[in-house]
Amino acid sequence: MDYSKIPGIDKPISRLVQGTLMVSAPDGSPGFELFDAVFERGCTTFDTAHVYGNGTNERLVGQWVRERGIRDQVVIIGKGAHHNEDRKRVTPFDITADIHDSLARFRFDYIDLYLLHRDDPSVPVGPIVEVLNEQVRAGHIRAFGGSNWSHARIQAANEYAAAHGLLPFVASSPNVSLARQDVPPWDDCISISNDSEARAWYTGNKMPVFAWSSLAGGFFSGRFRPDNLASFDNYFDLLVVKSYCTADNFERLARARQVAEQHGLTLAQVALAYVMSLPLNTYALVGCYSGAEFQANLDALAQRLPPNVLAWMNLETDAL
Repeated sequence: MDYSKIPGIDKPISRLVQGTLMVSAPDGSPGFELFDAVFERGCTTFDTAHVYGNGTNERLVGQWVRERGIRDQVVIIGKGAHHNEDRKRVTPFDITADIHDSLARFRFDYIDLYLLHRDDPSVPVGPIVEVLNEQVRAGHIRAFGGSNWSHARIQAANEYAAAHGLLPFVASSPNVSLARQDVPPWDDCISISNDSEARAWYTGNKMPVFAWSSLAGGFFSGRFRPDNLASFDNYFDLLVVKSYCTADNFERLARARQVAEQHGLTLAQVALAYVMSLPLNTYALVGCYSGAEFQANLDALAQRLPPNVLAWMNLETDAL
């Protein structure tokens, strides 16, 4: 496992981050078994959110961490201020309320890295930066950033922080994948997979990028083909069909398969290697269902693909 550091967090952050969206069993099964398996393989970092499972995910993660006695060894990513069906919730009040909700569910004193799950560009950045700094000073969070925030909004927030002697955003979590989203899987999502300006900004600023859906929700499992898309009925599979099953992405899939065969890798390993080989300060969020699946992703971390292979897989050139 590779590890790195982020300002404000004094623990090593694993480059592979285990998601918790799929874990919903309140009794800790299969959650505890899964978390044990990935932790044993070196994963120190777990991604949660206020909206996941109406709080079940945060309660489950908190219970596992407390029972294992490993709070000082793991980095918990919390997310809040997600919109609801009635209104957008990126306000100082909602940010504060969601942090207190999450802390009560985790039964923790603090959250390591807190990301605003969505953005509302109509809200000025100043009050948002101010309230996040208040939460750091109160000891409720150690550091903060944005999930599905544009780089322009993050830059504006950090310019405000610099002008007022405040802590800035230190991380961002957009979608990054070899597969391009035809339409976002959910409203107000941000992807930089095909945004060269955003990627250049992240490269220049060296800001940590926590890439969500780096494996395109399972598109690179190979289960999805142009001739079987009508057969899927699972919620998450339907999101893949909606967002990723395009002619261009099937061509990317075919090229990834060629690279996989040449290097003795799986499709998913090549897709993860693609993301980790981009010139970004990347952490990959993965939604593994078993220790073996996590290990396969871990093995892919050691793979670095050269720029010409990245360009060819991304359909930027026909010459390999």
